[in-house]
Amino acid sequence: MIRPDPFAEIRLTSLRTLRGANFWSSHPVARIDLAVGAYDEISSADVPGFTDVLAGAFPGLVEHRCSVGERGGFITRLRDGTYAPHIIEHIGLELQTVVGHDTGFGRARGGDRPGEYTVVFGYRHADVGLRAAAHALEIVQRAFSGVPLAVEHALAELRALAGQPAPPPLRQHVLCGVTGGAWRAEVRDEIAARRGGDELVVAVAPAYILNVGLPYSHCDVAVVLDADPLDVPPRYREPDRARQLASVVADAVPPHGSVVVPAHEREVQERIRKTGRRVAVFSPESKVPEDVARHADVVAHISHGRILIEGNDLRHDLGAPDSARPLNVQIATALALFLLEEARTAQRNP
Repeated sequence: MIRPDPFAEIRLTSLRTLRGANFWSSHPVARIDLAVGAYDEISSADVPGFTDVLAGAFPGLVEHRCSVGERGGFITRLRDGTYAPHIIEHIGLELQTVVGHDTGFGRARGGDRPGEYTVVFGYRHADVGLRAAAHALEIVQRAFSGVPLAVEHALAELRALAGQPAPPPLRQHVLCGVTGGAWRAEVRDEIAARRGGDELVVAVAPAYILNVGLPYSHCDVAVVLDADPLDVPPRYREPDRARQLASVVADAVPPHGSVVVPAHEREVQERIRKTGRRVAVFSPESKVPEDVARHADVVAHISHGRILIEGNDLRHDLGAPDSARPLNVQIATALALFLLEEARTAQRNP
């Protein structure tokens, strides 16, 4: 059987590192976007000797448990038949492991259109991660083409890169990070104006988080205005993915720090609560659902035409909202400012 040329069919469409917390991981990852053409339907089981060639070049692949959940799991998947993006993920990880950079995290997922895929995996050195991704693609192309594999040059290059100083990790600290499909800039501007000083308040579009990750490493408080990302491909607007994307800003908040979330976004609240952060909810309504209020650390809402912030043993009346400005913006901003002041007080009086 004559197979289509894998060098023409399996194509790189983009390659980059995501240095901050991102959709796939709270740690940095290398991201490779692929178009696989005819190889969307051609698996490793369709190529005689494919598994033996890869296992011979990379004996360590036997340690990859994969979804089978046991030693040799990935080898089993290769023999049964798996596809280029999944194989590229594992080869990218193994290339790094061989040069002493074991990370253990990788994902291969469908892209925005049929035949497109996104592969991500962790790295310890950004340059090693990027080149491992590029070499993994070429190695898998060669394996599908049936030509002999020569991996020594790839490993020599990666070892040389691993011996060089790594690009500095993302270390920027900001006061507050704000995300959501709407009102990001308004909330950012109001928090910054009310706080004054030189502390950064950063509004991060969902599309930026998806494509680049967070542009900072730490923030004192995070604000999720909604889980309705308007600027991302349709599959990331599906509810579960949209909530996962919105929750990324929580990854930069310190343990036991606070994240502001709409009262109706129960799933986002639960995601964030599971990471050990405090959840503070806001609502433009006078009545916050009882189960939401019970699990929240702090609640901001409207009561008798006034903005109230309530929690265990606290009740703050912030007065009537400004009828000229969006109510959600005012309540979310008020809650974020309250939490920032609370965090500053805690830092002064540890």
